[in-house]
Amino acid sequence: MGYKKPSSQTRSYLENAPLPNHGKSYTVIPHKTVIDNTLTLLQNSGFNITEQLYICNMNANVARGIYYIIPNSTDTLINNEKELGMMFSWTNSYDKSTRFQCSIGAYVKVCSNGMMAGDMFNFKRKHTGSADMDVRNQIASQIKNGEKYYKRLITDKDALKSISLNCKQQSELAGRLFIEEDLLDTQQMSCLKSEMDKPSFDYGETEINASAWAFYNHVTHSLKKAHPRDWLNDQQNFHDFMTIECLNNQSLNPNNIKNYELNHNNIELDITMADTDFAIEIDEDVTEKRLIQDVFMGR
Repeated sequence: MGYKKPSSQTRSYLENAPLPNHGKSYTVIPHKTVIDNTLTLLQNSGFNITEQLYICNMNANVARGIYYIIPNSTDTLINNEKELGMMFSWTNSYDKSTRFQCSIGAYVKVCSNGMMAGDMFNFKRKHTGSADMDVRNQIASQIKNGEKYYKRLITDKDALKSISLNCKQQSELAGRLFIEEDLLDTQQMSCLKSEMDKPSFDYGETEINASAWAFYNHVTHSLKKAHPRDWLNDQQNFHDFMTIECLNNQSLNPNNIKNYELNHNNIELDITMADTDFAIEIDEDVTEKRLIQDVFMGR
């Protein structure tokens, strides 16, 4: 839900935030550990990191990291994509308010709005027991499948651009997001209304504010006001909402012949539930060198 002042901070600020002591039952994962693992695995997996963003609450008990990245890819769809960039994001907490979670996603280049799909989010770890290697494995698993996830988001974006939504339809969806889904609070609804009335950005449409893609961006723009704890989940839930209400809605998308599934195998993009399973087996003897090698080899 909405948070009045999500604060942008430096990497150093997060790394130096004091660690609480919750006892043996709750192992705090330092933000520095998450940052170091993320940077090492991204760089050693061939990604060029173009920008790092860090957002947290006032005392950095809850923090989010966002990395704009460029893959070293030979895939034509990825290399020809002009509107979306690739990103990696994580959320971590010191106050037990959320589990560590991370995801490969996309951002809209013109406005930096986020785009995340639901079945990318199954890598969450509760802060108990030995955590460092688990975090590495979760990050590595997302990176290993990064190009598959990114291509799926490009496909979803193109489909949303082809779906027309008039003002009444957008208003009905906005009301449901506020009342039924509880995804937007009053502050975010006010932001959404302003964007629908007068968009802050040009999303490449021939007719302004007339597609599901425009509405998608109006909502994700308002989600920038979300608490760092909630942003990833809010992005996931909203993408699922749009998949159900627009992409898989025959009346809005009559040309849909593939049926955009939620949390199922995606044979076309070679994404399976095995790629995004909750149960991650941890080998405590795995070294960082071996882990990076596994990412390269696609294991």
